[in-house]
Amino acid sequence: MSEPLPSWRDTATRDAILDFVAAVTAEGGPDFVPPEGRVAVFDNDGTLWTEKPMPTQLHYLLEQWKAAATADPTLADRQPYRAAASGDLAWLGQAVDKHYAGDDSDLGALIAAVSESSAGASVEEYEASVAAFYRDARHLSLGSSYAHTVYQPMVELIGFLEQHGFTAYIVSGGDRDFMRPMTRDYYGIPAERVVGTGMGLEYDADDNVVRYTSKLAFFDDGPEKPVRIWMRVGRRPILAAGNSNGDIPMLRFAQGSPRSLTLLIHHDDDSGRGDEPYDKGAEKALEAASVHGVTVVSVRDDWSLVFPPGE
Repeated sequence: MSEPLPSWRDTATRDAILDFVAAVTAEGGPDFVPPEGRVAVFDNDGTLWTEKPMPTQLHYLLEQWKAAATADPTLADRQPYRAAASGDLAWLGQAVDKHYAGDDSDLGALIAAVSESSAGASVEEYEASVAAFYRDARHLSLGSSYAHTVYQPMVELIGFLEQHGFTAYIVSGGDRDFMRPMTRDYYGIPAERVVGTGMGLEYDADDNVVRYTSKLAFFDDGPEKPVRIWMRVGRRPILAAGNSNGDIPMLRFAQGSPRSLTLLIHHDDDSGRGDEPYDKGAEKALEAASVHGVTVVSVRDDWSLVFPPGE
């Protein structure tokens, strides 16, 4: 029988994962959790796949915004259309960094443009557009398909947990319906187990379709994550993994279980195997990890492989 988690180095972190799974699946043991209670939740960007040089959804949106500004040049008078049309992406990077630092002064303009990009489209039309992006787009710096920008150790972890009776969910600040077309193929997680930010929806009786509105329904980040987990799952998770400040409430929520394991992915690898090292957007999470007993996963020390082999 092959060793579990082959892309994880033989470190204390891997031991913590194996020990935790063994404890909660040992029937009759003090920490046993029946299968229905073995809920695991994972952030997506920066936790399950790369989020650098920008989140994947932002790459998709830039293409949409650039096309919209070409069709209507007046859009380029405001952000983020101006950034998309000019190719000067500094404003976008600053807006994302400011959000993770707790400053959402630019978030309104960004979310408004996100909503506008899908407003009026049916859910099937949007799904087809996103699926085409995943099929054709190449990662901006790696040059690979997005299927090869997932973190191989995390894909292995999800599979290992499922083999031991866990049910895995994605709980992300990214758009739920942007993730759904790829999660089964990339992670083995079906669309119905994707929890994320939701755009407004309404039923069009004339065409018998559900369409997107121009409004945001909810932003699934920070303290919203535990709320959405409860609304969608109805259980407190016993395992949670994230990588940023916005994941702290989700990790803490999981720690309310009698036996839990919480993981924080730390991008500290300067070997050139994957993302450049970065802590921006995770400063508070790293501090909280030491205070609250979160297991920090070092990409440099704990992973023998970052991306899947073969491309």
